[in-house]
Amino acid sequence: MPSVTSVTKHEPLLEVKHLTKYFAVKSGSSWRKQQVKAVEDVSFAIYEGETYGLVGESGSGKSTTGRTIMRLTDPSAGEAFFQNQDVFSLRSKELQNFRREVQMIFQDPNSSLDPKKRIGYSVAEPMIIHGQGTKAERKERVLELMSRVGFSPHHLERFPHEFSGGQRQRIGIAKALALNPKLIVCDEPVSALDVSIQSQILNLLVELQSEFQLSYLFIAHDLSVVRHIADRIGVMYLGHLVEQAPTDELFAHPLHPYTQFLLSAIPAPHPKLKRERIILQGDIPSPLNPPPGCVFHTRCPFVMDVCRQVKPVNREISTGHTVQCHLYEESASEDLTISRRKGD
Repeated sequence: MPSVTSVTKHEPLLEVKHLTKYFAVKSGSSWRKQQVKAVEDVSFAIYEGETYGLVGESGSGKSTTGRTIMRLTDPSAGEAFFQNQDVFSLRSKELQNFRREVQMIFQDPNSSLDPKKRIGYSVAEPMIIHGQGTKAERKERVLELMSRVGFSPHHLERFPHEFSGGQRQRIGIAKALALNPKLIVCDEPVSALDVSIQSQILNLLVELQSEFQLSYLFIAHDLSVVRHIADRIGVMYLGHLVEQAPTDELFAHPLHPYTQFLLSAIPAPHPKLKRERIILQGDIPSPLNPPPGCVFHTRCPFVMDVCRQVKPVNREISTGHTVQCHLYEESASEDLTISRRKGD
């Protein structure tokens, strides 16, 4: 395979277009015709050196998006281009080369660490699989990476169960860096950790990004966590990307009612500070049978008749700030739009 064409400064490192992923539902011994619509028509881009945060409640499709980009599951429709290369058309050797450039950090680091193998081997394993370096060179690389994430040489002889959750996540980070990737998909990397440990891991990721010239797709359900690491944020609800914006812009001017709800749920930094909490009615609809029109209309406090019938299009409100919401279409009534903006 020829070397991958480098991207210019203004071209995205990763570009996802209309990504869709459905899962067939099995009932008994036969496959039903129903499908779980996990991801529906999602588009976004990640640039070199950037962190793109993907947030939403459990079941919103954010992790499925990351796993599909990684080719851990195949898409139902859509495209993804990494350095101008069609990710979903890659096969065998080309796919192996892609996975050398794009690595993943999992929510549970145990899922990527063999409990029967010593840590030194686990971190070296990606290099062994891809045939990189001699045994001595791989050992030197492992020592370098483990030292960088806070470990001593004697830790290499220990097994995963001898480490805490935060330590195992550091090991997972070292393993993800072994092949010197350009993009790392971070799938809820701090959600299972204590708050104090979360900040340490986030700070480490920020330091490593600058040091190794990394780009991140950072997946999380907590906007307050994503705020400290992401340059831009995409908000997902029931498989749809309902809003995208630069981080500061999203927090200052959230447009979609669902984004406003997520922001209102963030605890105030001081007990004396009060934040108006938005309470949504009803549960998240089933992805087996999503509602027609806007998927959020069953819980939206600003619902209009058009919301129940017509799916909103992606509309750019300001530079880099897009939203899928009828309240921002020209056909929406002015008073509802003003009321919506006051909810910021």
